[in-house]
Amino acid sequence: MRAALFKAAGQPLELADVEEPKPGYGEALVKVAACGVCATDLHYLHGVPTFKKPPLILGHEVSGVVEEVGEGVEGVKPGDRVLIPPVLSCGACQRCREGRDNICEGMQMVGNNIDGGFAEYIKAPAKMLFKLPDELPLHESCIISDAVSTPFHAVKNRGAVRGGEWVAILGCGGVGINAVQIAASLGASVIAIDIDGRKLQLAKQLGAVETVNPAEVDLAKTVHQITGGAGVDAAFEIIGKPATLEQAFNLVKPGGRLVVVGYSAENWSMRVSRVMFREVTVLGSLGCRLAEYPTLINMVRMGRIKLEPVISSRLKLEQVNEAMKNLEEGRVLGRQIIVVG
Repeated sequence: MRAALFKAAGQPLELADVEEPKPGYGEALVKVAACGVCATDLHYLHGVPTFKKPPLILGHEVSGVVEEVGEGVEGVKPGDRVLIPPVLSCGACQRCREGRDNICEGMQMVGNNIDGGFAEYIKAPAKMLFKLPDELPLHESCIISDAVSTPFHAVKNRGAVRGGEWVAILGCGGVGINAVQIAASLGASVIAIDIDGRKLQLAKQLGAVETVNPAEVDLAKTVHQITGGAGVDAAFEIIGKPATLEQAFNLVKPGGRLVVVGYSAENWSMRVSRVMFREVTVLGSLGCRLAEYPTLINMVRMGRIKLEPVISSRLKLEQVNEAMKNLEEGRVLGRQIIVVG
């Protein structure tokens, strides 16, 4: 089969013919329809280590059709249209038993611990697959896996956003733009924050009531003016930089929440006195719990979460390095997908 191999940091992905995976006991072989291109893939190209030593097939936002199943598989069969979650949990550790399988002690990350979806085929535990309703587009639905599920968990579960609250989303890229529409769908008044006017325009289309470009105005002053001097109930940092974490921290009102969604290997020094005196809650957020996927898929089916406006481009597997370059140069609006099948 054809696949895009990650061989070493700093090198482009290499298109190659590799052996097609064979499903073992409890596994399914999925013919990849499409795979989203995430900033996490770019992190690996920049040198963030993967658990599986290269060569490795990247890509963790996968939709496709079941091609074959191994022994012991129940619930899915060849021909089923499916979504593969990016984090595969064990189901047996303490975290999984507590219902927090997104931080499973033995998690296997697709495109990190195991080969991912920048390929014609991928194998995965059949019990982890989610069937897609016939009315959902197969290719576009790949972004539900991460670009939609990650902000859903962050906004609904970690940030506990409620109707009527002020919410600030810092970073309106492939994940942040969905945080905007999810928070808006929950009834929040969303302030979208980015330095790219195109992203702010899309955020407005997807439910933001206000947009702010911090390159043009004083961010904290503007947001406090919008909220009547109070600040926001919840701020979501989806960029992954200490500077923007500090900006987000300064937007949160006393008693509010700051949710860290963006990845960074750098340290961030916050004012502990403000956390204590103002009872500001700082939370991390990773991925999404498996139990949330049926709700997410149904929200997309009902049109409460939109996929089409978020898909900026559809590229072929042979164009995967072009997709990475687009991401590197900040030219992506929403999410790129690699259409394989």
